[in-house]
Amino acid sequence: MTRLNELSPPRGSAKARMRVGRGPGSGKGKTAGRGVKGQKARSGVAIGSFEGGQMPLHMRMPKRGFTNPRRKALAELSFARLERAIAEGKLDAKKPIDGAVLVAAGVLRRPLDGVKLLGVGELTSKLDITVYAASAAARAAMEKAGGKLTETRPRPVAADKGEAA
Repeated sequence: MTRLNELSPPRGSAKARMRVGRGPGSGKGKTAGRGVKGQKARSGVAIGSFEGGQMPLHMRMPKRGFTNPRRKALAELSFARLERAIAEGKLDAKKPIDGAVLVAAGVLRRPLDGVKLLGVGELTSKLDITVYAASAAARAAMEKAGGKLTETRPRPVAADKGEAA
């Protein structure tokens, strides 16, 4: 029986780290593998995009567009994927379907900020589904199939034109 004080890793599995700057006998003495002199031989170097005082390239290039930091990341779900899950027996078409049910069934990996239903593929089942958003084609196909579609996305409130703020 092995005691705690006798434990050690298997032979050859643990390699000791290279101790640099510990004399010429180590093979990594003097400059310690950093070359010679200058800013890059010192610790705490932050050169990156520095161009010797000239305006750096990334600052000279024109900036364009906008990235919304509050953008919702939506998991996309097509009718083709839904129908395949129903055919395989992963989903029950008679029960209500939402993001949590889709994740539990393995249809989606994660619901992210919400699920968006896309009108890709053919819908034959009559479904009761709750999603964050749906495309116009998906809404039309759901109505045609006689299913119930509930969207949880808040609708934007139109500002009154007559009132002053």
